[in-house]
Amino acid sequence: MWPFRARSKAVSVQNPAELESLERQVTALRATLATCKNIDERRRRWFTASITALLVLSGLLVFVGRQTLEPAMLELIPALRFAEPAKRVEAANAAYDKGDYDCALRLVRPLAEQGNARAQSLLGLIYHTGRGTERDQGEALKWLGRAAEQNDGTAQLQLGLMYSESRGVPQDYAEAAKWYQLAADNGIAEAQYNLGILYAYGRGVPQDNVLAHMWFNRAAALFTKYLPRNRAVNNRDIVARRMSPDEIARAQELARRDGDPTLTR
Repeated sequence: MWPFRARSKAVSVQNPAELESLERQVTALRATLATCKNIDERRRRWFTASITALLVLSGLLVFVGRQTLEPAMLELIPALRFAEPAKRVEAANAAYDKGDYDCALRLVRPLAEQGNARAQSLLGLIYHTGRGTERDQGEALKWLGRAAEQNDGTAQLQLGLMYSESRGVPQDYAEAAKWYQLAADNGIAEAQYNLGILYAYGRGVPQDNVLAHMWFNRAAALFTKYLPRNRAVNNRDIVARRMSPDEIARAQELARRDGDPTLTR
C-alpha cells in the first residue's frame, strides 16, 4: 500500500551503505535548516533594530523641529513692532477679543505711550476691566480721557458708560451725556441709543421727546444687528406716542440731516 515506506525498510535492512548515505543527507539537511534559522533570526534582529532606529530618529526630528518652531513663534510679537501702528492696534484688539489679555497689553502699551488714540482707548478698557492687569480706574480714566480728547468715539462711549452706570466713578448723568454726545456725533450707534435714553427720561439733559426720537432713529439706522436695531425702533415708537404730529415731523427732519433720510413714519 505504501511502496516508499516498504522500500525504505528494505534498504535499511539490506544495504547499510545506503543507510549511512541517507543519514549524512539528513545531517546536512538539519545543518542547512539551522543555518536558515540563524539567518532568519539575524534578519529579524536587523529589522527590529532598523525600526527602532527610525523611531528614535523621528523623535529626534520632532524635537529639533519644535526647537526651531517655538523660537520663531516667540518672535512673532517682537516682529509686530516693525509693523504699522494701525496693524499693531488691530493685532492687539484681536488678542483682546480672543482672551489673550497679556498679549494685548504688551502690544498696546507702547503705542498708547506714543499717543495712538485707538491704543489709548484699548489700554483704558484693559485697566477698566482688569483683564491682563490689575483693575485701576484711575489709569482707565487717564487713558480713555487721552483717547477721547483725540476724538476717539470708542473711548468717548466708554467714558459715557462709566459715568452713566457708575462703573468705577460716581454716577454723573451730565458727564455721561457729554461723552455720549461726542461719541454720537462720531457715529457710534450705542452712544446715540444711550443719548436717546437720557433725553427720554431727562437724565443729565432736559427731557426732550423730539431729541430722544431723533437719536433712537439715528441709532436704528446704524445698528446692523437685529436685536439692538429693533430695540431702538421700539423705543422710538414709544416716545412717538407722547408726541404730536408736528413734533414727530420735526424729529424726523433732524434725523435726516445726518442720518438715514429713509427712516420715516
